[in-house]
Order: sequence, then structure tokens, then C-alpha cells
Amino acid sequence: MQRTSVTKAVWERLLAVKSGTACLCCGEWSQGEREALALYGALAAPTRSLQLFAQIGQSLDGRVATETGDARDISGADGLAHLHRLRALADAVVIGVKTALHDSPRLTVRLAEGDHPARVVIDPDGRLPNDAGLLLDDSARRIVIQACDIQRPAGVEVIRLDREGWIAARDIANALSDLGFRKILIEGGCITIAQFLEAGLLDRLHIAIAPLLIGSGPQGLTTTPIPSLAQALRPETHTFNLGSDVLFDCILAENAPLAGVCPEALP
Repeated sequence: MQRTSVTKAVWERLLAVKSGTACLCCGEWSQGEREALALYGALAAPTRSLQLFAQIGQSLDGRVATETGDARDISGADGLAHLHRLRALADAVVIGVKTALHDSPRLTVRLAEGDHPARVVIDPDGRLPNDAGLLLDDSARRIVIQACDIQRPAGVEVIRLDREGWIAARDIANALSDLGFRKILIEGGCITIAQFLEAGLLDRLHIAIAPLLIGSGPQGLTTTPIPSLAQALRPETHTFNLGSDVLFDCILAENAPLAGVCPEALP
């Protein structure tokens, strides 16, 4: 499997595609560079419709953490760089409150060039403390989606949505679309990703598999049980060699954006 090569020239082209000043149709590229353009091109391409994509890193045996909750080193160095590239291509990145509390993620772009996306935390009961780092760091837009009336620090936007148990994924997607976001990365955790997956809202799902065996601990995606394999999702899937990890790019939407489209060709 040809290793994906995200060279400086490739990444500069992808950022230009995101800004609408370049296309993916032209240029002389190596095979590895073409792999990179195929992987990220559809996510970089301008769109006037809402595009939701998710990323999950897991072990060979489908675990995302140990039984004690240690998940920091699940992805290798190249898997982490991939996640940061996804953040750089997104307008907003979404996590659930459990992930925010347990992992204290910064949700910034540090391992790639690009702007920080808006940070969105789904926190129905207001469990995230106001002194959480991702709320205090004002280097990007900060948004909390909640079903309660807890006040947030100055500069933090609050979206209040009703709920029946969990806040509906479609309501969240609609609210973020109303704010002008078009490319939204659902970063975690597994329950949050599963909610958007089961709601049929994900255009793409990236599953990065690292070469380690954990043996026990929480699994990756856990959705509503199905009685037979005939009912299982079987998305069109493309495989990429990131280096330290192997990535499965799962296309879930029939109208998912395709790479290689000039901005002028958009409807």
C-alpha cells in the first residue's frame, strides 16, 4: 500500500482549495501526493451545503482506551497529524462533554498549518466547568450546546436546545448550520459519533487503526444492536497508509462531496 505523502506543496494546495482559490485538477504529483489529495480533497473542497465528517482512532481489536480510560496514545504520530489536518479543514469541531471532562482536549491545530476551528461542546446538563481550558482559550470561537440555563464565560456562545434524553443530533446539526458552519468535524467521543451516525447525518467516517492490541476496554462505535449482518452498514470504503496508522475512509452519504472538483463547477 502506497504511503500517503502530505508534503508542504500538497498541504498548501489543500488550504488554497479550502479558501476557494485553487482546484485539485492540476499539477504534477507523486503517487503518495496523489493519495493525500484523494484523502483530503473532498473535505477541503468548497461546499454550500452542510458537510459532517467524523474521526475515530482505535486499536487492531477495536478498542479506544484501556479499562482505566487511558486513550492518549491510541493513535500514532501520523494518526495524530491526520486528526489535526481534519481540524484545519473544518469550520467547527464537536465533542461531547464526557470527552471534554476526561481528555481536556485543546481542539486546536498544532500539527499542521491552518486556522483553529470553532470549538463546540455538547453539554446538556452544564457539567463542563467554566474554567475549562477550551472555554477560556479565545483563539477560536467557543460554543456550548446545552439544555439548561447555566451561564458561560464572556465570549462563549450558548445554544440552548430541548432534549428527550440526549439532545438530538439533527437539532445540533441544524443549529450549527444556522450559525453559518458548513464543514463540521465530529471528533468524539464514541457515543457522540454514534449518535450522528445513527441519525444518518455523517457524510464520511474516518477510522484510523493503530497497530496495537489492548485486549479489553471500551470499544469504538457502539450503536443500536442489529439482528443480522444483512442490516449492517456497508459503506464505500477507501484505505490509506498514513504511516503509523491505517485509515479507512468510509463514504456514508450518496451525495458526499468528491475530490478533484474545481470551485467553478459547484452548483
